[in-house]
Amino acid sequence: MNFDFSEEQVMLRKMVRSFVDKEIIPYMQEWEEQGAFDPVIWKRLRELDLMGVCIPEEYGGSGMDYNSLAIVCEELERGDTAFRTAVSVHIGLNSLTLLQWGTEEQKQKYLVPQAKGEKIAAFGLTEPGAGSDVASLQTTAVRDGDDYILNGSKTWISLCDVADHFIVFAYTDKSKKHHGISAFIVERTMPGFSSKAIKGKLGIRSGNTGELFFDKLRVPKENLLGQEGEGFKIAMAALDNGRFTVAAGAVGLIMASLEESVKYCHERKTFGKEIGRHQLVQQMIANMEAGLQMSRLLVYRVGELKNKGVRNTRETSLAKWQACDFANKAADDAVQIHGAYGYSSEYPVERFLRNSKAPVIYEGTREIHTIMQAEYVLGYREDKPLNKMLPAWPYEKEAVKNS
Repeated sequence: MNFDFSEEQVMLRKMVRSFVDKEIIPYMQEWEEQGAFDPVIWKRLRELDLMGVCIPEEYGGSGMDYNSLAIVCEELERGDTAFRTAVSVHIGLNSLTLLQWGTEEQKQKYLVPQAKGEKIAAFGLTEPGAGSDVASLQTTAVRDGDDYILNGSKTWISLCDVADHFIVFAYTDKSKKHHGISAFIVERTMPGFSSKAIKGKLGIRSGNTGELFFDKLRVPKENLLGQEGEGFKIAMAALDNGRFTVAAGAVGLIMASLEESVKYCHERKTFGKEIGRHQLVQQMIANMEAGLQMSRLLVYRVGELKNKGVRNTRETSLAKWQACDFANKAADDAVQIHGAYGYSSEYPVERFLRNSKAPVIYEGTREIHTIMQAEYVLGYREDKPLNKMLPAWPYEKEAVKNS
């Protein structure tokens, strides 16, 4: 594995970091209090060609590799988790899923405008009674002539009030359990669709999160993604991409926690010396650095597997689990280093700590990933090749079929 960044990746990191430093960080406290970030950010992400970072150029994207997507997620979450979440959902969960499973017609109609940033995309899997247990979802899709009629709801959906397109999962045959789940491309403008934001969140307060409702929502059969009954497989493939971006974002949160802590260690003095001179403070700084480097290696390893078109469920699970746990601990230590000031919004570390909790829960709780890793080691679980894989990078016309 080559750990050197290409010239293009170095330039990408500089560009995104500059954007975050100038156009996100100075306004974060205001956006936190408002409960939403300025919509102009979407325009800027489009202008910077960040809405389709690793989507092939033939579908309107930038054609970069998967580790370039990781770099973007790192730097965006260094600013705030809300912005990495937006990219995770738009690219990781939706656009890459369309790239992997969509027909050519679906890609032209939905993927192209998404990769260009003309449309915003989201993902609807979680329900009030179906989180880790995906097979418990209650949303249904009944065939009616040339359409499917969807009824049900989703919750904790990022970009619920913002997105134009959604990939939604529903039962087409409950008797088959998870083999009876299908995936659909839903447009906000379809009659019977509505959404509602969730207020009072612990963290990611400037991000839009909420519920989706489907009341006799009529979806054309052409909007079935994959085949009937492939929804569970599609959802799991999508999570491989989403978890990759979440893990990369966690690296950015560790980086932000470390940068703020180092800065404060040099500013604050106790007992006649900088607090960075105290060994127990150094221990926290050292642990952050270790977490940063280990998490980044796990993430870039997954990126290389994706670049080769190899299935990476096991490796992605490990990266997501460890990086998010390291980020949560790094943010907690950052607050501790800042002492009483860390408990105040005067410094960003209290926001880092609040934001760090959600990624430990969504896209597979730490408990789910712990079980997954143990089952891989014990031989109870194995990854079978999917009938469709993400194309290897540099992008080929035909996707790699197996790992």
